[in-house]
Amino acid sequence: MSEPRETREQAAEAAAIRRRWITLGEGLAVIGVVISALALWNSYQERAGSEAERVQAETRAGRATATLLLKAAAEHDGARLTLAPLHADQTIQGQTIAFPAALALAPVETTGNARIEADWLSEALRRARKAKQRPDESAGDERLPIAITTHFLADDRARDDTAIYELGYVDEGRLFGTRIRLKGLSLVGHVPAVQAGKRIDAMWTRR
Repeated sequence: MSEPRETREQAAEAAAIRRRWITLGEGLAVIGVVISALALWNSYQERAGSEAERVQAETRAGRATATLLLKAAAEHDGARLTLAPLHADQTIQGQTIAFPAALALAPVETTGNARIEADWLSEALRRARKAKQRPDESAGDERLPIAITTHFLADDRARDDTAIYELGYVDEGRLFGTRIRLKGLSLVGHVPAVQAGKRIDAMWTRR
């Protein structure tokens, strides 16, 4: 009688052991699925983060290319300023340079060869200085507000930019009169083209 009871007890114990193994295996399987899901999510997050960084970098590069900043280099002892874009991927096609209305100077158009010539404004500046009873010779750098509208290429697209710059110059005494010598450009800000004239007129009046 004891043998059948032992046999039943052994069978029950063996069944319980199998159930425990099955439960353990199921648990390990669930853990494996969770780990795989976490790894997949982490990989997705990394790819999404990399893509977002790439898009942001391209957006920043596009904005930088679309925004024109000019740099100026004085030549011939200040007789001319050559202008060039600060961004290497931009190409200037032409420019319109406007001066304060009080100087009675017509806007100057350039094509390809971006520049500002001292001869364009020397006489007008001398007349203005005399009218304001300023000394013939500058004590330091003088500043003239100008508006520059630039037609340029960037990312194979034609673009326009209008900005206010301050043109630095000095009026130097010479044996026969004075001479205007150009020094450089300083950016004031980008403006809509229709507002540029009023802005430089107001700046010139205040000065």
